[in-house]
Amino acid sequence: MDPAVAFGSAKAGKLAFDPVAFFTHPRTIMRILSWVFSIVVFSCIVNEGYMNIGSERLLCVFNKNADACNYGMTLGVTCFLASAFFLVLDAVFPSFSSLKDRRRAVLLDLVCSGVASFLWFVGFCFLANQWQATSPDELPLSQGADAARAVIAFSFFSVITWTVLTLSALRRYLSGSQANLFTWQHLDPVSGHARATPYPIANGATIVTTKPYQAPPFTETLDPQKLTQQQHRSVAPAF
Repeated sequence: MDPAVAFGSAKAGKLAFDPVAFFTHPRTIMRILSWVFSIVVFSCIVNEGYMNIGSERLLCVFNKNADACNYGMTLGVTCFLASAFFLVLDAVFPSFSSLKDRRRAVLLDLVCSGVASFLWFVGFCFLANQWQATSPDELPLSQGADAARAVIAFSFFSVITWTVLTLSALRRYLSGSQANLFTWQHLDPVSGHARATPYPIANGATIVTTKPYQAPPFTETLDPQKLTQQQHRSVAPAF
């Protein structure tokens, strides 16, 4: 894999933001669904998750267990904010030119999505168990029953969406971490024109080559005395 394309960093700053392509992307759709599901969960608990039976004290519809309502409401508000944050992060992610920033964003998405999917699974099991333990006599005129069922259903839907987001983030993380891409450093490209590198030889003469880091060819030492002796021998009279 080419390090320049890790997490799509090769395209950073080259593509204009396309709203249609962004909002039709499967990851964006999962973000929006998770955002909507969290709104449904905490709004149902706030509006109809508490009942008043002949007293000023409000009781949770989930087996009168205040911890169940508090857990669902806290998780819904937290995931509502997290979904909005990661939705904005996905929008600005292509503009990140730093490989470290892209890795941190993907890793943060992976960890938060995994934790959210686990908490939603725990919340679904907890709320379903408390609703099953709730007696019909505790809910006069089925007060809050529809809201409780909606909370349980959308908690289950949130488990699915956040799990899909976790797998998507894991796929991006693994595809971007191959071939030691996290430790890759930008190197200056090699110039197309090689620079001449001189190699010194005897008597101050030099051999110039256009291939650096290559041993010079075998050459004969240019000695002026030997050249003079060879010239005298060539002109000597024959007897």
